[in-house]
Amino acid sequence: MTSKLLHLPETISEHVSLRTWIAFAAGMLGAFMAVLDIVITNASLRDILGTLSATQEEGSWISTAYLVAEIIVIPMTALLSRVFGMRAYMVGTTALFVLFSTLCGAAWNLPSMVVFRVLQGFTGGALIPMALTLVMTKLPASKRAIGMAIFGLTATLAPTMGPTVGGYLSELYGWPSIFYINWVPGVLLISGILYGMEREPVNLKQLFHADWIGIGFMALGLGSLTIFLEEGNSKDWFDSNFIITFAALALLGILGWVATSVTRDEPFVNLRLYGERNFLVATVLSAITGMALYGSSFLLPLFLGQIANFTPMQIGQVIMWAGLPQMMVMPFAAILSSKVDNRILCSFGLGLFGISCLMNANMDATTGYDQLLVSQIVRAIGQPFIMLTLSNFAMQGIAPRDMASASSLFNMTRNLGGSIGIALLATTLTNREHFHSARLGEAISSYAAPTQLRLDQLTQSFISHGVDPVVAANQALFSIDRLVRRESYIMAYNDGFWIMGVALISCIAALWFANKVKAPSGPGAGAH
Repeated sequence: MTSKLLHLPETISEHVSLRTWIAFAAGMLGAFMAVLDIVITNASLRDILGTLSATQEEGSWISTAYLVAEIIVIPMTALLSRVFGMRAYMVGTTALFVLFSTLCGAAWNLPSMVVFRVLQGFTGGALIPMALTLVMTKLPASKRAIGMAIFGLTATLAPTMGPTVGGYLSELYGWPSIFYINWVPGVLLISGILYGMEREPVNLKQLFHADWIGIGFMALGLGSLTIFLEEGNSKDWFDSNFIITFAALALLGILGWVATSVTRDEPFVNLRLYGERNFLVATVLSAITGMALYGSSFLLPLFLGQIANFTPMQIGQVIMWAGLPQMMVMPFAAILSSKVDNRILCSFGLGLFGISCLMNANMDATTGYDQLLVSQIVRAIGQPFIMLTLSNFAMQGIAPRDMASASSLFNMTRNLGGSIGIALLATTLTNREHFHSARLGEAISSYAAPTQLRLDQLTQSFISHGVDPVVAANQALFSIDRLVRRESYIMAYNDGFWIMGVALISCIAALWFANKVKAPSGPGAGAH
């Protein structure tokens, strides 16, 4: 009798109702929407800054503000979902996300945009871990491979499609449309959650007993760390008192968060999960993958805009090939994940992603759509295998009470990795451009015969078009200088992709420290 009772819930849970599938689809749409908004402004930033009368350096706060708020709220979702219930929390935070998105589109200056982006990130960030929590708590073991596959698709497809969607919308309807478009998925998400999920009791008492000291330290640490990373390059890192201050605050906050978490019986998020081998390996690799995922979405549009002079729409047409094939690959990845050791599948994905970055490490001034097509498709084939399997590693063997914490920490680490990746690449781009510019400048001495010949040719060309000889000579020097700068930037972009490629391929060795995992499949499937 006892044995039958123990197995009865597992048998019942194998059937997934239409309502549950609708709620699941709504949750995935929310995660996609929230991740998309991290990078959707990249292709339209020039237009936004022009309207708001802001400089490029000031405009970096448009992305930084969103990321800071999102990274802070992700670890808090476990607590807030327990307080308000998943249904009410997801509906409420989505409604606010749509409201703040609308206000972003209506922003009248830079300070208003930054404030609305903070509020947008604080509400949208909750949707990312909630989607993974839905997979683990609402789907039976035999259906989780499908759930993980779709969640993995939102995590990899959204960053790659962000510049494409933003570029098209900005060029066709103006940049405010990249924020107004959130009404469509927002309304669908709210409708799906209201229909598909049952009401849960509200437990406001948990707010009064929550670890507010730990939450304060977490907000201080992660917020300061994100600002430190996002603004470090533009302010010359530790040559700036601003950066030194935020580095110290980040260290203080993170150490305080860890100390309060390990000394409390009921922390708001369980940091002890990092002591689980598979979870630790998965989160570390998720951070490095996040670096490459967001880093490639940062570097390639920048290269195409600066070197190839592509419009936002043209940039989108190139970037989309890193996204569209993923939808065809993901079903096969999901099937294989329940039959093949996930370490093999993840190694395959990391290898392809790394190779695609190395293929981009040989760009030149003529590189455009045709030259980048193959590398984008290779990337698109590899990425689904990475995020799907890393999610399986992270959630393997996690107790039901820790599902929300594990989901929060896993997604927070990936987004934090993205911030670190963009910061490192921005610094690399600046430093390597200076390095290559100096080396090329040494090679192109004004006393060298080939340089003199080229200067004479350019000067005569300008004179033949009616330019004064003195002005023509200056224009010839300027043309040579501009050529050197362009080539040094191209080399710096290539260095960035080379670093990402080597880092991804190196991760394959670290992956094998994790235990063997296969996604559950079949009725009554359990953990492996």
